[in-house]
Amino acid sequence: MIYSLVVEEEKFTPFLTDIEKYFTQSSDSIHKARNELKIIPYHDKQYVVKAFKVPNVINRFAYRFIRSSKAKRAYENALKIKSFTPKPIGYIEFYRFGLLAESYFVSEYFAYDFTIREPIEDKGFPDRKSILRAFGAFTYALHEAGIYHKDYSPGNVLVQKIKEAYHFQIVDINRMSFEKLDLNKRMLNFSKQGLCTDDLKIVISSYAKQVGIVSEKLLVQAKGFSELHQKRLLRKRALKKVYKR
Repeated sequence: MIYSLVVEEEKFTPFLTDIEKYFTQSSDSIHKARNELKIIPYHDKQYVVKAFKVPNVINRFAYRFIRSSKAKRAYENALKIKSFTPKPIGYIEFYRFGLLAESYFVSEYFAYDFTIREPIEDKGFPDRKSILRAFGAFTYALHEAGIYHKDYSPGNVLVQKIKEAYHFQIVDINRMSFEKLDLNKRMLNFSKQGLCTDDLKIVISSYAKQVGIVSEKLLVQAKGFSELHQKRLLRKRALKKVYKR
């Protein structure tokens, strides 16, 4: 099968070219929905391999000739934001009949302890207020670097605890933009996190301290965007129920 391959280091070329074999043989799946992620060992180290679902025929053509595939975008975005995401290793695209078929993105495994979803959803989560404050400061650093994650949801923010400090990394990074962000767009970026009002106050207060402005103004913006997002989700669920009848 014809393929296109890009790796950070030549030593990973055999791993990427045989990625379908490694992926099939591994049973260590950490996420399986539209796409699947597996942890795969290679040369005594662990890597996360993301296998993207084969797109429909229109997108197979588009990703081959018009725009970058999701695997390529994930890799290129990871290179731009190296301090915020697990180290990228490479990506590979396989083609059938001249069109994109399977594609894979590989990064180092980040030994996270939990995602931000756990402290958001579990009110009894240990040290959750400190975690939420650290999350606010991390998001500020992300925005200051001109990074706008378009899928900034709880499952895409990994958290690792080292002593008493919390370290964050973002994943699922094929949809991003890089720009100077105004306050409106910064607060919009919190809308998919599913934060209740009390938790949003903690996060935004921490964020506001970094900005150096009064947190109430930011809270009103962030709360408004979060409520709009929740309304959209409810509408989508209602429509799905109607179509299922």
